[in-house]
Amino acid sequence: MQVQIVGVGKVREAYLQEGIREYLARIRPYFRVEVIDVRDEKIPPESPHGGNAPILEKEGERLLSAARGSGVIVLLDVAGEPWSSSDLANRISAWLMDGHSTVSFLIGGPLGVSERVRREAQHTVSLSRMTFPHQMVRLIILEQIYRAARIHRGDPYHK
Repeated sequence: MQVQIVGVGKVREAYLQEGIREYLARIRPYFRVEVIDVRDEKIPPESPHGGNAPILEKEGERLLSAARGSGVIVLLDVAGEPWSSSDLANRISAWLMDGHSTVSFLIGGPLGVSERVRREAQHTVSLSRMTFPHQMVRLIILEQIYRAARIHRGDPYHK
């Protein structure tokens, strides 16, 4: 299975880049995995009410374009459905059984995502009711994918 993590903007903090490299290496024995950064839009300092829609549309188009061809698109959003690590492992097993070869996890920017992205995602999942920086979410979902891969294979994992 090919796993894509598609996020708006670049990860700039060295400690996050290091963690991402570590989890990419851990996941590779289980799945092909790729982190794709799509360009973010400049946010004007004084954006009028509702003035963020054009920004969200442009970023959303980039997210969906990068995820084209994915069998499954999962939007990561604080308002999504909470999944446990076991839930994610079970979903991965089901996607594999259903013949899906690619799953893309989408991460919006600081303003969130467009309504079009929400409509096109098959699943909207919350990693927590807490809000995390969008750059940090890449590392968190990679760790969860690694954990789910171990559960899926029946390997021991830390609970």
